[in-house]
Amino acid sequence: MTVMSGCGYGGGSLTYQGMTLQPSRAVFESEFPAALDYDEMDRHYRTVADTIGIATAPDRIAEAPTYEAPRVFKRRAEAAGFEVERIPMPINWSFAEAELDGRVKPSYTNGDCAFGVNNGGKHSLDVTYLRRAERTGRLEKRLLHRVDGVARTRSGEWEVTAVRTDERGTPQETVVITTPALVMAAGSGNTSKMLVRARALGMIPDLPDATGTDWGTNADRIYVWTSLSERLPSPQGGPVVFGSKDWADPARANTVIQASIPPIVLAGLGVDPNSTILVGYGVSEERGRWAYDALADRATLRWRHEGDRVIQTEKIGPRVRAVAGAASVLLDTNAVVPSTWHPMGGASMGTTCDFEGRVQGQRGLYVLDGALLPGTAGACNPSMTIAAVAERAMARIVRDDVGTVI
Repeated sequence: MTVMSGCGYGGGSLTYQGMTLQPSRAVFESEFPAALDYDEMDRHYRTVADTIGIATAPDRIAEAPTYEAPRVFKRRAEAAGFEVERIPMPINWSFAEAELDGRVKPSYTNGDCAFGVNNGGKHSLDVTYLRRAERTGRLEKRLLHRVDGVARTRSGEWEVTAVRTDERGTPQETVVITTPALVMAAGSGNTSKMLVRARALGMIPDLPDATGTDWGTNADRIYVWTSLSERLPSPQGGPVVFGSKDWADPARANTVIQASIPPIVLAGLGVDPNSTILVGYGVSEERGRWAYDALADRATLRWRHEGDRVIQTEKIGPRVRAVAGAASVLLDTNAVVPSTWHPMGGASMGTTCDFEGRVQGQRGLYVLDGALLPGTAGACNPSMTIAAVAERAMARIVRDDVGTVI
């Protein structure tokens, strides 16, 4: 299993497509613990939406020449009997319109957004939540630092060991930081790996037995679709305009979307230029776990091949094939290289942590990233739920822990 992880000041938000979806009440209550009240979470979802400024693509973008692939997806999905809607994104679409006018260097309209958007239109964490933190004057940034381990000291404080590197990743020095409280937010994979290793080596004694478990892929399935009957011009505008939700059955809820392929990827992989990406994700009961490998001195993922087989064979696969149609070539990339863009779990709420991210039995240690989710995002991209869970957690941590633990 190849797990995509963000690396930078802003993490995965720097390069993610940015689909910002909130689960329906029925799906949420089916997939998340009852301790998370949907009405309360709905308020936090709205806070997230306001903070990152979500909006759907306007007509001018959806009807632009380089957005033919999204329009083809919409036509084909509706012809197959699926409902289609525009997907909210953390984007100021006026920047994409400026690209169409030639006033801004292309990043959205040519599909390059998967490599980051530097023209100012993307509301990634560095220009939203992190910028708000900077304005308090209390944030000290240490860029180009790679955290290699965490430990609990004899006095009960938290010790973070990091390596400062240059821009090429070459180590420059080792840095050790000690703090009475530590929030881990390195992403599901990295947070889980550090905690599992710390538990195995006794660096953090008495971590819960569940540490490293309840890990899921969001049932991600990534297809390269080459149409033999429709023209999909290159470059393709992005990131995402349309998607199709199938959420009527919470136990089999799933979403299928079309996403652009950056031109450099098309050329580098030798993919037919008349191709685009179809992605499906949804609810799956399969879970993996992280386990310590003593020979390699690192945590490794234990995941059953085709672990998400049920949702794939019953829902996502048939829906994608229906959209593509017979006059198409579909490459199921997960059948070649299993991968996920949306790792979740490993320090899950209700087992490793409480519902505010406090690690059980570890005063001052918190997890507030995708590792806290119970291996699912309810047929949605997880970013919005991760942020809403963090909003809920921080409201309680500020109320209950600041001044005592923090």
